[in-house]
Amino acid sequence: MKQLKLLYAGKAKSVYRTENPGELVIKFRDDITAFDGQKKDTLAEKGHLNAGVSAFFFGLLEKNGINTHLIRKIDDTTMLAHHLAMIPLEVIVRNIAAGSMVKNYPVEKGTPLNPPVIVIDFKDDTRHDPMLNDDLIYALKLASPEELHELKRIALEVNTVLREYLAGRGIDLVDFKLEFGKKDGVIYVGDEISMDSMRLWDKKTGESLDKDVYRTGQGDVITQYHHVASRIMAEE
Repeated sequence: MKQLKLLYAGKAKSVYRTENPGELVIKFRDDITAFDGQKKDTLAEKGHLNAGVSAFFFGLLEKNGINTHLIRKIDDTTMLAHHLAMIPLEVIVRNIAAGSMVKNYPVEKGTPLNPPVIVIDFKDDTRHDPMLNDDLIYALKLASPEELHELKRIALEVNTVLREYLAGRGIDLVDFKLEFGKKDGVIYVGDEISMDSMRLWDKKTGESLDKDVYRTGQGDVITQYHHVASRIMAEE
């Protein structure tokens, strides 16, 4: 496997082509951003922490019968992944009210959401990822009714797996974001599943264990990432 030309550079990851058209190299960088890129920093070790947790969670999902784009980890910050045709949607699953839900709607922070709430945003930084409903998704031809049903079904399956696993580590899965892509007509979970894309609270203290530490200046985010990564990937 050879890493070739840069295909895409996002806020915290770079994606490269390989000699195999069906595979990509994904490099997790040490960059961290918040508020649509208005707050930016480069923090040593962040890339390998998020790469490790993402690979761990992808492996956990695969063991539970959920397709992901991960083929294997290459090194501490890099993974080899299936080249997917990405669906430009961000599927957010909320188990507890927090963040923008509390800001935009009359619900108190910490309110349990049963059943979980699914929110779908249009993945477009230039438009600040606006929220979509099903009719808009169909009108914009972003997904068919059958595909949207499958995205929601998979998202809830992922939620069940991750929520139960994290509960066993003393962590509440408050909410998280998923991205999906297709390969040979099959939908896969793509992108990453890490502290950057999840909201995690300590079950006992309610302490934030995710990028909210950086967003709100609650402390040293890398120290917290180390702490939560060790809890997540601790052996049984």
